[in-house]
Amino acid sequence: MKILTLVRQVLDAEESVRMKDGAVDLSASKLVVDTMDEYGVEQALRMRDADATIEVVALAVGATRCEEALRTVLAMGADRAILVECGTPLDVIATSSVVSEVAKSEQIDLIFCGGGQADWDSHALGAAVAERLQWPQATWSSALTIDGTQLTGTHDVDAGKETFTMALPAVVTTQQGLNEPRYPTLPNIMKAKRKEMRKLPVESFGVTAKLKVLSAGVQVKERRRTMIDGKDAGLAAAELINLLRNEARVIA
Repeated sequence: MKILTLVRQVLDAEESVRMKDGAVDLSASKLVVDTMDEYGVEQALRMRDADATIEVVALAVGATRCEEALRTVLAMGADRAILVECGTPLDVIATSSVVSEVAKSEQIDLIFCGGGQADWDSHALGAAVAERLQWPQATWSSALTIDGTQLTGTHDVDAGKETFTMALPAVVTTQQGLNEPRYPTLPNIMKAKRKEMRKLPVESFGVTAKLKVLSAGVQVKERRRTMIDGKDAGLAAAELINLLRNEARVIA
C-alpha cells in the first residue's frame, strides 16, 4: 500500500509578513510545514509503523525552496519525496490536477491533505483532488484506523461528530486533534539527506499557472487604545463588557 501525504510550505505563525515592491516577500522569513499537513504526515507514519508494507510518499507542489519542507517530512520518517517545481504559484484547481496525476502514476491508495491551507485560507484542495480521481473523501478527520483496504474514522460535521467507513482508494483531510506530530530526531535528520527526493517540472503535467496576483497588502487594524481603571475589579469588568458589547460589538 502507498500513502501520499501532501505538504505545503508556509510562513511561520510567529513571523511578520513583509512587503517588497507591492508583493509579499518571503526571502528573509522563516518558512515551515503547514501544521494541518503535519497531522497527515504523522497519521501516515503511524499507519506505516503498524504495517511495514506501507510506503509513505510526501509531495509538494511549489517553489524550489519547498525542498526544505520535504526534508523535514523525510526526517520525520517519510520514505521518499516528490517536488513538483513551479516558479509561479498555482491555484487550488491547477494544484489538484498535479496531485491527481502523481497519485495515478505512483498507484497511490490513500491521500492525506491538510483540512485547510494556511497561505490560501482554503479548504478546497482535498475535495478537488477527490473529484478528479473520482475517489470518496472524508474531511476534517479526528480519528482514523485502517484494516486492509477499509478505512474507519471520525470527523467533524455541523451537528458534532460522525463515524464513517469507506473502502480505499480515498482522500482524507486532516486537522488538529487527529494526533500529535512527532519531532525529527538527529539520526533521522541525517538519514533524510540520503532519502530519495525526485524533482519534476510542473510543465511535465501540462499545467500552466492561471493565478495572477494583481496586488498584495498587509491588513492592519488600528487599536482602540481604551484604558480601563483596574482599581475596582467589578467596575472594570462591567466597563469591559460594555465596551465589547456596545462599541466593539463582539459579544451579544
